Amino acid sequence: MRNNAPATGRFVTVRVRPRSTRAGVERGAGKQIVIGVHAPPAGNAANRECEATVAKALGLRRSAVRIVRGHRSRDKQIAVSGLSSAEARARLEEAAGRESS
Repeated sequence: MRNNAPATGRFVTVRVRPRSTRAGVERGAGKQIVIGVHAPPAGNAANRECEATVAKALGLRRSAVRIVRGHRSRDKQIAVSGLSSAEARARLEEAAGRESS
């Protein structure tokens, strides 16, 4: 398990939907952000695809995004390098709005 998390306060919480027919960022119930991935949860494939999807939505390199909590859960805490938590969340919400249009 990797733990190269950036400084405290740069985390975003998301829910992952493995084996989703629609990959990408979506809005869930309430203010929840849902990351749909095609990969199954087995073998860490869904986690890797989740990190890549979040990085793309944020406009960051894949190495700037890491799951730090929830490796075996649908609910994940993701550490983001280079953005504040508020900016990362705003960009994910914007991406969710673009993809649902």
